[in-house]
Amino acid sequence: MVKVSSRDILDILRRFELADDDNIPRNIESLKMSHPRPINTLATFKYNHRKLFVLFDDTAEDSPSYVINQIHDKSTHLNGELVKNPRDDMLEYAMKFKGKECYLFVAISDKKRLDGELAKRYPELSRSTWQKHIKAGHVSVNGKVADSVKYEVADTDDIAVSLPDAPDFSGDSLPIIYVDDNVIVIDKPVGVLTHAKGAINEEFTVAEFFRRYTTYNLDTNRPGIVHRLDRDTSGLIIGARNEEAANLLQKQFADRKTKKTYYAVLDGHPKLDKANIDLPIERNPSSPSTFRVGSNGKNALTRYEVLASNERYSLVKLQPTTGRTHQLRVHMKYLGTPILGDRVYGKSADRLYLHAAELEVTIPGGKREVFKSTVPKEFVGLFPDEKISL
Repeated sequence: MVKVSSRDILDILRRFELADDDNIPRNIESLKMSHPRPINTLATFKYNHRKLFVLFDDTAEDSPSYVINQIHDKSTHLNGELVKNPRDDMLEYAMKFKGKECYLFVAISDKKRLDGELAKRYPELSRSTWQKHIKAGHVSVNGKVADSVKYEVADTDDIAVSLPDAPDFSGDSLPIIYVDDNVIVIDKPVGVLTHAKGAINEEFTVAEFFRRYTTYNLDTNRPGIVHRLDRDTSGLIIGARNEEAANLLQKQFADRKTKKTYYAVLDGHPKLDKANIDLPIERNPSSPSTFRVGSNGKNALTRYEVLASNERYSLVKLQPTTGRTHQLRVHMKYLGTPILGDRVYGKSADRLYLHAAELEVTIPGGKREVFKSTVPKEFVGLFPDEKISL
């Protein structure tokens, strides 16, 4: 019987020129010993993310078939190759080590990650989309559900895909403020997504509603979309009904030629009744799905005006010049007066008290339009003693 350590295995790898002096014993992982026959010893381990075997056997007589049979006795269906001895012209594979002959076998896996294999077989869907389907339990391998994207499969494995039918949103609708041959404007309720976050769409969105009215981006999950509102924000969204209209609208948003007016209820009172907030906004590295005011961020400008207040809240008019993600919510948080109901930057309430009430934009044909949405009654209802004109 042969006893070997990680240091011995590393020495053997160096002799076979698979390792150098920069490697250390802890690079040898999961070392296990077994005995395919009473006369030999097999060391199994991992090195550089590969599975390797060293067989100690003085009776092998440099026979590849014999050595491979000993290894297969412990590991069936194993693909790989014997490493040739680079030091001895007399022995093609055997290497003398501490008075014993040893053989090095490197396994070559023919398996691939399930998500990558699906993307290869069905290129009409992206790898990230297949990852979502796998996690949702829509993929089986050899008759069993595989819910891990790292599941490994071989070419011979039977992969079955059972994708759910697309949801039927034909009975769902949204309030239309305006529609012509080029644009559509809707009044988005609280809780409705602007568009699905991925290819798997399980809920009704503004984009799905626009799909009935547009030819723009129909092959994506964002048909008709040229700008967005957060799920918890209500109010106006304009959509493009064709590519020409989309280009015109997107350029106006990018060039800051649109004018947007929001109304919000703040938890607290700003120090000033009216001001411009000119502070850059960056992604929060400790919570990548959120944002914050930071010197490395993109410039962001918000004008605000307090319209009413009481002991707890302030009703404000907000006019963002830029359109950074979460801009109004982040700027109000920075003032120490987060928007009421902001679950991310403030405290929960019955809703997020932020409403996109006015949108001024030039539509195809050159006409400048101002679209309006009524401020929800619950906003004004928090200030029963105030006379508010919106």
